[in-house]
Formats: sequence, C-alpha cells, structure tokens
Amino acid sequence: MLEMLINPKRAEKHPWEMFFIGAFYATLSLILVRWIFQGDPVLSKYTGLLVVTFSVMFTIPFIFFALKEEEEKDLEINGFTRLLKSHSKALLYFLFLFMGFIIAFSFWYIAFADGNQNFRAQIETFCIINKPANYDECVSQYGVTHISKTTSFFTAKEKIVNIFANNIYVLIFTLVFSLIFGAGAIFILVWNASVISAAIGIFSQSNLLNLPLGLSRYMIHGMLEISSYFAGALAGGIVSVAIINHDIRSDKFWIILQDSLNLVILSVVLLFLAALVEVFITPLLF
Repeated sequence: MLEMLINPKRAEKHPWEMFFIGAFYATLSLILVRWIFQGDPVLSKYTGLLVVTFSVMFTIPFIFFALKEEEEKDLEINGFTRLLKSHSKALLYFLFLFMGFIIAFSFWYIAFADGNQNFRAQIETFCIINKPANYDECVSQYGVTHISKTTSFFTAKEKIVNIFANNIYVLIFTLVFSLIFGAGAIFILVWNASVISAAIGIFSQSNLLNLPLGLSRYMIHGMLEISSYFAGALAGGIVSVAIINHDIRSDKFWIILQDSLNLVILSVVLLFLAALVEVFITPLLF
C-alpha cells in the first residue's frame, strides 16, 4: 500500500515530493519501532538498526521500480550527455528522499526526550569515528556536545587522502550491494542518513533551534558525498536489472555497462570534490 504513494515517473516531475515521502517513512519507522520494540528487553538494544530496517522496507519497492525505469532509458537514449541529463532526474529525487530521512531523523532525535536511545548504534558509530581514543566515555554519555577533530594532526593532503579513502570504501560497498540486489544499496544509504542525523543531533546539542546549523555543518560537503553514493547505487542497480533482463553478451548489455561505468567515474569525481570541501571549506565556517 505504501509503495503506491508515489512512482518514479511522478517523482521525476515533482522530485520535491520525495522529501516528504522520506520524512514520512523515517517518522513512521521510528513510531513503529518505539511502539513495538521499546519495551522489549532484548530488541530495545537494537532500535537504531530496526529503524533503518523499517525505513529500507518501506523504500525498496520504489527504488526497485526506479532502477527498472532508469535501465530502460539506457536502451532508448543515445549519448552519455543525454543519458546523464536523464539520470540526473533520478539523482535529484533520490537526494530529496535522502534529505527527508536526514531531517526527520534529526528532528526526532532532538524532539524525543530519550531520542538518543533510538539511535544507539548510530551514536556508537559516531564515537568510533570522532572519538576513538575515548570511545567508552563517549558512548556512556549518549549526548556528546562537542565534535572532536580526530584528524587534526594530519596535514591537509593527508586529511584529503584519509577522507577520500573512507568514502571510496563506502562507495564500493554501495556498488556491491546494488549489484547483488538492485535495491540493496538503499540499506547503506539509509544507514548513512541515520548516522549523519545522529551527528547533527549531537552537534545541535539537543536543541531544535540549532538544527539548521547542524544541517549546514554536515550538508555542505555531505550533498556531494550523497550524490556520489546515489550515482554509484544507480550504476550498480542498472547493471543488476540489465543482467536479469538481457543476455550479458548482447550489444544492449554493453551499452548499459558503459553508461554505468561513466556513472561510477562521476561518483569518484564527486567524492574527491567532497573531500576538498570538507577539508578546506567546512572548517572555515564551523
């Protein structure tokens, strides 16, 4: 029933609607997890993963049909420039969907008095990334108010290499997941959205008035990273659908494979630009 809220063709015409779909799925996931699992002595410890799982379940039907739609475009449109313009419509509504997840997760993280308990796994991930030397102390607080710069002892070049390498690692997982199961990459993307949301909640010091500042802190370079991951997911998903629908030795398949490779190259370029922005621009503003 929920998959009938919107379809890929409508999303291309009204991409902004995907923001509200993402926010609705994220909110519904949180409500269901709190209602069903909050009192469970075992599963209540894993609500952070359960929230992501519910969000993924709601989103998979749309992603599956979107990938089928994009794979068909590869067969109908000639020329990478025209294909990129056509795929950019999908990337745009994917971005709106992702932003819906991030803003809804961030809002409820701050709004709920015990919101950090719904993002336990995400906060632990945040602590591993930002405070590895004081991980136990960070986790015990579940409300860190200052973000440590764990790479402050690196030179600018070393920071870029470190950030770029970590992001490439995520991109590879996104590609692999989307190849194995066309819509599979959505788990990694929603998980990243929830981790970013936890970081925004922590940066905002659990104050809704600071939410715009927290969003700005992470979205300046985050939008480039997110665009890269979705381009990679789109590339892997298109190939996955093409393998199912076509003989891998056919000319059609190699056209699709070439288009997907171009999307992967675009993903890598976007990740490099994101690393530059994160190292040289974001610190100047925050």
